[in-house]
Amino acid sequence: MGTAEAEEHPHGEPKKFDPAFKGPIANRSCTDIICCLIFFLAIVGYFIVGLVAWMYGDPRKVIYPTDSRGEFCGQVGSQNEHKPFLFYFNILKCASPLVLLELQCPTTQTCVAKCPEKFDSFLTVFGMHKVNPERWKNYIQFCKPGFNDSTKTPVEVFRDEICPAFIIPSKPFTRRCFPDLKTIKGVITVGNETDFKPEAGEHVNATQLLAGAKGANLVLDARETAMKIFEDYTKSWVWILIGMFIALVLSLLFVLLMRFTACFMVWLSILLLIAALGYGIFHCYMEYRALKGIVGSDVTITDLGFQTDIRVYLHLRQTWLAFMIILVIIEVVIILLLIFLRKRIMLAIALLKEASRAIGYIMSSLAYPLVTFALLLVCVTYWAITAVYLSTSNEAVYKVMANETTCNYSMKTCDPTTFNISNITKECPAAQCLFAFYGGESYYHRYLILFQFFNIFLFFWLCNFVIALGQVTLAGAFASYYWAFNKPADMPLCPVFSSLGRALRYHTGSLAFGSLILAIVQVIRVILEYIDQKLKGAQNKIVKFLLACLKCCFWCLEKFLKFLNRNAYIMIAIYGNNFCTSARNAFFLLMRNIIRVVVLDKVTDFLLFLCKLLIVIAVGILGFFFFTNRILIIKDKAPTLNYYWVPLLTLIVGSYFVAHGFFSVYEMCVDTLFLCFCEDLERNDGSPERPYYTSPELRDILYKKELESPPLPPLQEE
Repeated sequence: MGTAEAEEHPHGEPKKFDPAFKGPIANRSCTDIICCLIFFLAIVGYFIVGLVAWMYGDPRKVIYPTDSRGEFCGQVGSQNEHKPFLFYFNILKCASPLVLLELQCPTTQTCVAKCPEKFDSFLTVFGMHKVNPERWKNYIQFCKPGFNDSTKTPVEVFRDEICPAFIIPSKPFTRRCFPDLKTIKGVITVGNETDFKPEAGEHVNATQLLAGAKGANLVLDARETAMKIFEDYTKSWVWILIGMFIALVLSLLFVLLMRFTACFMVWLSILLLIAALGYGIFHCYMEYRALKGIVGSDVTITDLGFQTDIRVYLHLRQTWLAFMIILVIIEVVIILLLIFLRKRIMLAIALLKEASRAIGYIMSSLAYPLVTFALLLVCVTYWAITAVYLSTSNEAVYKVMANETTCNYSMKTCDPTTFNISNITKECPAAQCLFAFYGGESYYHRYLILFQFFNIFLFFWLCNFVIALGQVTLAGAFASYYWAFNKPADMPLCPVFSSLGRALRYHTGSLAFGSLILAIVQVIRVILEYIDQKLKGAQNKIVKFLLACLKCCFWCLEKFLKFLNRNAYIMIAIYGNNFCTSARNAFFLLMRNIIRVVVLDKVTDFLLFLCKLLIVIAVGILGFFFFTNRILIIKDKAPTLNYYWVPLLTLIVGSYFVAHGFFSVYEMCVDTLFLCFCEDLERNDGSPERPYYTSPELRDILYKKELESPPLPPLQEE
């Protein structure tokens, strides 16, 4: 394009009339072949990485805990088959900084059949085991396998850490025995005691055990909550699926009704949403007023701190006041938007009517999100399995654990098979060679981090490719509807299948190119988040500011690329050009119709979002009344839950994804028809020689009023 033409058409030259153009072209060639080859090579490499991870990985390292000898606890077929729990000899040592530096608690660990249930001491039991063999038998199961008390003195037992000096009441969590810590009236206890005397020495306080337990597992505080949440899921998963099925039925029913009464359904959704928010405001106010004067209801959320039971917050007036303020803000924002956009809503409804008509002709498009979901599920599953196998590809690393501060070999790598005959035992008699973690210094293990990075990168690339494939497939199907002058006579027999075949045969490279660009930006965002987590404790405000700016910039860049890619895929589906050409043409077409984009396309997206929100709120309210036993008809069938908000939140999130799956077809249809409409106005003028392809209703509302166009020939109705 020359300089004069560029000045005359800064956003590209409008499309010209082409009598041969009848919609998505059939004669097309392969695009972005080089990127296609790179994509297939990357997939082959991904399979090779998965194969290598499968050869070297061992998921047992994740499933089963490992004792000090590097053996798995509870593994079927091993000598520890009936010993599924890991027991720490001295949990107090787990509060050592070495836990964070060396990723291992510096105390002997052994596999046991069950965790100890009461206090006991080795010195006490050792002196009376002949008198009370049952008590001795119970204690010796926590010692190292093969221990023979007749060959060792108590001094040697303590020095070599053959047996624990004491045992305390414990409970299993993640197959590890942790002290049975409780909080009674603000006092930390273990069992029912605040402290105990394990042997001839000073008392051990339960608070000390808490520090050790936290060092051994930072999620100890969430143990009881996690178990209760898991229990709630086991009781409510069937009802969660039923609720998501209800969301599916409502979404499908909504989409089908939009086919015939789009205007009524949109306005009904808006009114119901406003009414639902209004009821929520009223309910919050009534709860706020009912708690007035009740003891403890005036405590602030800040003073209360974090509580795992969400019902505690529901007894605070401040909670309901916050809910009411949030709902009022949302209600006011929606009402103001509707007031300012009232004229544009009718335009958007006209486009939704046309989209409903298109979906009515191509009902198979509603099933395509299931294909996308299945492919994404395959990608997620393969990524997760590969990540687990890669993370367990390391070899067992053993470290020297010594009590002497003068031992020069402390925390050095050792070999358990030759440790007893090495010089280390001579210089440090009390030293032990204990399992530390899974690692390794071999050539393969040095490149594990690169394999993991390749795994996450291919995961993003494949997921974006699957989404791109779905978008270009639906775009091709809906474009074939728009550019068919006589509908459905001029439409292909199977629009979705035909469009999918064209996309895979000719445009795999273009889809891979677009998804590659997006995957690179997403990986950079992940790296920035990782750096941000690492610098949480940093005091350099300049670094924090720069990092925040980078995160914001890449977030905006990702949103822009998603918007540009989506429209580029529509142009690929229609014309079959490569990705860069399609992205440029789509961008210029949108810029030439920027007013329509802002006024029409985004308003339509807003209306569809309100429809999705209505379905989610409806299912959420139904789930709330059910899980809180407020539906009298089926009150007896409702499960008894510890935290009703756990299945409720799961149901709400799941319902949103279900509704989004159906309405994403609508969104893609609207975007495709919008771009086709903009091109239709550029190519044609409404004359008998150059008639519009859009319906008369859509043309009369969307086309500029000052340009009176002649009537269109009647379209073939259903």
